[in-house]
Amino acid sequence: MDKVFKALADVSRRKLLDELYKENGQTLHALCHHLEMSRQAVTKHLALLEEANLVTVERHGREKFHYLNPVPINEIYHRWINKYESHHLQALYSLKNNLEEDNQNE
Repeated sequence: MDKVFKALADVSRRKLLDELYKENGQTLHALCHHLEMSRQAVTKHLALLEEANLVTVERHGREKFHYLNPVPINEIYHRWINKYESHHLQALYSLKNNLEEDNQNE
C-alpha cells in the first residue's frame, strides 16, 4: 500500500492515471502527447505506477499498451475512505430524521 500512496503523491503520475481512465490501453507515445514532459520522464513515472500495480502493460508486437488497474485504488477506498464516509453519511441521515421529526411536532 505504501507504493500506491507514493505513486499517487505525484501530480504527473495522477495525470497519467487520469489519461488512462479517459482512454484505457494507450501506448507510451500517446501518453506523452497528453503531458508536457520528456519520453524518459513519462517512462519513469509509468515504471513507478507499474511497480505500485496501478498500471499493467500488454505487448502487442512492438507496441506496449498501458492499462489502468483500479484494484489498488478500490482497496484504498474500502480501507480508508469508505469507513469514514459511512460515519458522516449516517450522521447526516440522523440529522435529517431529527429535523423532520421536529417539523412534524410543530
